[in-house]
Amino acid sequence: MKASPPRATGSPPDAAARPPKAPEVPPHPLYLPERDEVVWSGRFALQIVRFRYRRSDGSPSNTLTWELWRRGQGVVMLPYDPWTRRVALIEQFRLPALAAGEAPMMTECPAGLLEAGEDPEAAARREVEEETGFTPDRVAPIGAFLLMQGGCDERMHFFCGRTRLPEPGLIGTRGLEAEGEETRVLVLDADAAYAMVARNEIRNVTAAMALMWLQLNATRLEEEWTTR
Repeated sequence: MKASPPRATGSPPDAAARPPKAPEVPPHPLYLPERDEVVWSGRFALQIVRFRYRRSDGSPSNTLTWELWRRGQGVVMLPYDPWTRRVALIEQFRLPALAAGEAPMMTECPAGLLEAGEDPEAAARREVEEETGFTPDRVAPIGAFLLMQGGCDERMHFFCGRTRLPEPGLIGTRGLEAEGEETRVLVLDADAAYAMVARNEIRNVTAAMALMWLQLNATRLEEEWTTR
């Protein structure tokens, strides 16, 4: 079957052809679009965008053609017990890690994707409960960050959640069976987790960044979360 030609940005929208997770790139004075085609609309959409951008002197750049992976927004939360100075992490199989030549069992923080219109903090609490069985009772926002700004629109909302944690060790397995998910729950002394980051044993940015943030903010959190 002959493929349809890509539709130029700015032409009348075709709601039937354009999946909701792959809207056209919003206008901006620096963005000079030429074509925007959705080439895959599975769980996550993929667009091919042909564009130029306005350079610092005002002139247009050369024409570029980029793949744009549309993952949307996600959440990540690091459960932290300020009374015992412990954290909870999870381990799970990651196919992209294996494809990158890494060990496929990643040590991570609980995380997930936002549904349309969902509150990020509420989603982060839900993911912690689903993936660890723990229930944070207080939450501190860390910030929102792009994970792969060179090719993907995914923006992650980071949080730290006050959580009563048991003795260190492998606690068991959790995860949603309907999604084929299995997460192994691991409780660690915070200092041991910081040392894993320093040794480059935490090989994903979400867990590493959350732990580095905690290392900088743990004293403040302990004062706020154990005296109020």
